[in-house]
Amino acid sequence: MSINFIPAWMKKLNDEDINFIKIFVLSSGSLKEVAKKYNVTYPTVRIRLNKLIEKIHIEDLEEQDSYVKLIKKMALNKDITFDSAKILIQEYRKTKKGE
Repeated sequence: MSINFIPAWMKKLNDEDINFIKIFVLSSGSLKEVAKKYNVTYPTVRIRLNKLIEKIHIEDLEEQDSYVKLIKKMALNKDITFDSAKILIQEYRKTKKGE
């Protein structure tokens, strides 16, 4: 299985963010386990997680366009394919830039 549609917030993540998420998931969400793997304290990991959460929230706020939200919702509900959603969003953004 491959990912055909990557959300904008994921595209903004750097390698360090992705590695942190991977370790977090493989640690079953245990911040204590993540701290052990990084050899840092729990509060250090908590701060890192909070920064990552904020980064994702910021991207979500930038993605407040109701048309884009509708298309994404339709794709998630399988009303349209992810490929169709991606094309519609790309074309919509092109027209918005041209205004």
